[in-house]
Amino acid sequence: MGVPDQLAERMSMAEQHEYLRARFSRRTMIRGGTVTLGAVTGGAFVPGAVAQAATPTRTFASAATVDGSLVAPFGRHLAYGADARTEMTISWQVPVAVKKPFVRIGAHPWDLSRKIEAEVRTLYTPAGVGASGDHTQYYVHAKLSHLKPGRTYYYGVGHQGFDPAEAHLAGTLGTFTTAPAHKKPFTFTAFGDQGVSYHGLANDSLILGQNPAFHLHAGDIAYADPAGQGKSADTGFDSRVWDQFLAQTESVAKSVPWMVSYGNHDMEAWYSPNGYGGEEARFTLPDNGPDKKNLPGVYSFVHGNTAIISLDPNDVSFEIPANLGISGGTQTKWFEAQLKKYRASKDIDFIVVFFHHCAYCTSTAHASEGGVRQEWVPLFEKYTVDLVINGHNHQYERTDVIKGDKVVKKLPIGETAYPETEGVVYVTAGAAGRSLYAFTAPDSYEGHLNEVDSVASFINTKDGKVNETVAWSRVRYLNYSFLRVDVEPAPRGHYAKLKVSGIAETGDRIDHFTVARKAK
Repeated sequence: MGVPDQLAERMSMAEQHEYLRARFSRRTMIRGGTVTLGAVTGGAFVPGAVAQAATPTRTFASAATVDGSLVAPFGRHLAYGADARTEMTISWQVPVAVKKPFVRIGAHPWDLSRKIEAEVRTLYTPAGVGASGDHTQYYVHAKLSHLKPGRTYYYGVGHQGFDPAEAHLAGTLGTFTTAPAHKKPFTFTAFGDQGVSYHGLANDSLILGQNPAFHLHAGDIAYADPAGQGKSADTGFDSRVWDQFLAQTESVAKSVPWMVSYGNHDMEAWYSPNGYGGEEARFTLPDNGPDKKNLPGVYSFVHGNTAIISLDPNDVSFEIPANLGISGGTQTKWFEAQLKKYRASKDIDFIVVFFHHCAYCTSTAHASEGGVRQEWVPLFEKYTVDLVINGHNHQYERTDVIKGDKVVKKLPIGETAYPETEGVVYVTAGAAGRSLYAFTAPDSYEGHLNEVDSVASFINTKDGKVNETVAWSRVRYLNYSFLRVDVEPAPRGHYAKLKVSGIAETGDRIDHFTVARKAK
């Protein structure tokens, strides 16, 4: 059982966390954590310093280690560091406690002599918190630095008794490629709201086929908390869903940096006052955000000529206010500083922002978030953000070019937007795997146009839902899909391009448009 409903309605996320901790404290032990990092420099691998772990406390159940030769790692997933050219974190999971986990890495699969120690983050969920019984999860992370830009590396993960360098384990090796030092063409993919399902697995398979440099997951990652209100670790919460999710995602995430942003279903009250303690055990994201204590999912990185910014809309959500105002305004201030910095950089042409709640969507479920429109849309327009990617609503929808809540230019399928002089295009790509929502207007997508002049919808405000009739809903597709973006640099003064495509689970293209900006 979680927090009683009558209490949860009056409690903040932090208060619910303290309630749950006190209730289950008899079966809980807390310890601090340290991590030994490895660094890769000039082709040689050298040990790094001991640093404080991402989460200051751990909840765990005691467990004896087993014979490591009987345990295989699973759930590998990669993430860029703050400098995507030189930093990468390799993360994975083991089902039971093991001794001395490590990563082997090298420029060739037959040369994995460099061995780097890894950190274990142990996450304990006691019986009574959600649907599972006593459950301990072991997440392992190794952060690599001083890598060479644009270089492909081979790696294997292991522990005492399981060494990926041994010939019979060669099939467990993976690869990753760092971001380039200069502007080059590349592809990335994006979606939100995946969870564990056949459709989630199918989308992963198609994404791998796009050969993306990285993937953006715009929140609501695994759905271990099906309620999604951030109110309590209720009777539906099941930490074991994460084991299934990471195993499902490994086919892509073991070779493609899987860059996540946190949504409302990612706030899990048991583990930390902000609800993100479990996420901090499972993921290691770039550490350049404004507030690692409260907003671990806020960060930025640069790949080639494109800056990517991840935001946390739980901080500004009127619809689901469990973490409303948690940053005290620091996130928005940081965000504007990032936009200003990237727009001034001669090396960056495009700025792409991704996060969970939608600025503009006509779904009958969540529709548009007024907190996002209030806090961030003015900044999107001020700094002419090139593309905004959201999830939250389980469907595909793409807007016309918008400025000041109005259509400044219709953007039919196949046409081009110029954000420097026009406005911003918003894409909801929330049909990665969870059950689908609905529109009030008919589907209208490539090869099946059914355009309408206006669509009935609503926006979530601090005073509740407010109905609105909008003219900006250009493409609607109610089935499973994801986003592909091809980035094409250009010589200075010529137009660099983002070629954006909506791809259905069938592999069919459902939308395409271009964002063009003069290269610096």
